[in-house]
Parts: sequence; structure tokens; C-alpha cells
Amino acid sequence: MSETTVKKAPVWFWVVAVLALLWNLLGLLAFGGTIMILNSADVMAALPPEQQAIYADYPGWALAAFAVAVFGGLLGSIFLLMKSGLARILFIISLVALLVSDYYTFAVARMQEVSGSGTFIMPALVLLITLFLIWLSGKAARDFK
Repeated sequence: MSETTVKKAPVWFWVVAVLALLWNLLGLLAFGGTIMILNSADVMAALPPEQQAIYADYPGWALAAFAVAVFGGLLGSIFLLMKSGLARILFIISLVALLVSDYYTFAVARMQEVSGSGTFIMPALVLLITLFLIWLSGKAARDFK
């Protein structure tokens, strides 16, 4: 028989949880930038023609997936600070939406052909951080009071 001991959350947890919130606020800024591009002819005109074509054809389902990924991550971070089990669910929803959004970016829009192979770096980092936050949120809900 295994007993799980619930203990006070260590300082490192609070540091990581606050960093997760800040990270997801940056995601909100990235989403806002995409909205600005899609809704401003002047901003769109400042992009290279290849990127203009990608944004001109940006489908609603991809934008919705991006929104769910960002807001799911942001809400997940807030619930992580509360050590709520809901954080893990929100991070998993965010992960699924992230994968849908990345499918559009790389398989449909083929952004890497326009922006180069460096295009993969940020999405890979976002994916790794999201997976880590799924693990951490499960640990927090289970192990910390």
C-alpha cells in the first residue's frame, strides 16, 4: 500500500508557476499580434508577400485552435498557482489545440518554406513547456497543499 504525503509547495514550485503564468501571457501577446495582422491592412502590408499570402488564407479553425491553446495555457497557469487539478485538464486542452494550430502552420500553410527551418524552434519550445506543465500540474494537485 502506497501513501501519498501532501506537503507544502516548495519555493521552486512557486517560481516555476509564476514563470508559467508569464510565459502564457507572452502567448497571449503572440495571439494578439496575429489578430492585429489579420485585422490591419497596414500591418499586413508590412509583411513579405509570402507571409501576406499565408495570413490572407488563415482559416477560422486554425485561429480558434490558436485561441484555445493560448487561453487554455493562461487559465491552466492560473489554476496551477491554485494547485488545482483543473490546471492539468486545461493544459491538456491547450496541448491538443496547440497541435491543431501547429498542423495548420506546418502541414497546411507550410510556414517553414517561407521563414526557414528556424520556424520550428519556438513551436518545439512551446510543446516541451506545455508537456512539462501538464506533468507539473498533476504533481501539484497530487503532492502539494
